[in-house]
Amino acid sequence: MASSYKKIASEVNMNAIIKIENLTDLILQVRGESVLLDADVAQIYGVETRDINKAVANNPDKFPAGYIVELSKPEKDELVENFHRFDKLKHSTVNPKAFTEKGLYMMATILKSQQATEATFAPSN
Repeated sequence: MASSYKKIASEVNMNAIIKIENLTDLILQVRGESVLLDADVAQIYGVETRDINKAVANNPDKFPAGYIVELSKPEKDELVENFHRFDKLKHSTVNPKAFTEKGLYMMATILKSQQATEATFAPSN
């Protein structure tokens, strides 16, 4: 059975400060989209995952189709099974959200953290 996603780059130490050049280590392919999971977005933007999910719930009009992919339970289970960094999802009753590039920029405009603002101005390589 073909995997519904694939890891693009090597595992990243989530305890380290995330730098722009390390973002490729977090990118996954889900349903043909390059995405970052909500927990990774939260770490990048310096907020809690619950803040990311609350922002999405409070601003549904700002996240049209193509901005967010909500993983299904089988997709979540596959992540947990194949990547140790997703072990914390194992007992979660909520399926993670995955953000496309458009979704990341929209989230940065909604969040009130300095880190989110700085992330939008960071130089790309």
